[in-house]
Amino acid sequence: QVQLVESGGGLVQAGDSLRLSCVVSGFTFSSYTMGWFRQAPGKERDIVATISGLGGNTYYADFVKGRFTISRVNAKRTVYLQMNSLKPEDTAVYYCARARWDYRGSYPRRIDEYDNWGQGTQVTVSS
Repeated sequence: QVQLVESGGGLVQAGDSLRLSCVVSGFTFSSYTMGWFRQAPGKERDIVATISGLGGNTYYADFVKGRFTISRVNAKRTVYLQMNSLKPEDTAVYYCARARWDYRGSYPRRIDEYDNWGQGTQVTVSS
C-alpha cells in the first residue's frame, strides 16, 4: 500500500536550518507531484511547496519563498524540504503528501488535490 514517512523535524532556534525528508513506498514515485503542507495549532493546513514528478516544476508559498527549497531524488523515493532562516511562525506540524497525479503544468495547492499523506513531523522554532 501507499506509505509516506516524514522525518527530520525538531526544536531549533530562529535563524537555524532543518531538512525534512519524506520516504515513500507503494507507488511509482516519479509519476506523481509531491507536496509539503504545514499546520499550526488552531490553524488550517496550508501548502508550503510542491514539486512535479521529475522535479522540473516547483511552487512555493509566499511565506517561504527564498528560505525553503523542495527537491526530490526519485531513485531514493524521497522528497526533501530544506528550511533555512527559520522563524518562530514556521512552527507547525509538517506533512508530506502525494498529489492525485503529476501536475506538470500547474501547481496543486488544495488539500483535496492530494490523496495520500504522511503522519507529520513537528517543527518548533524558538525565538
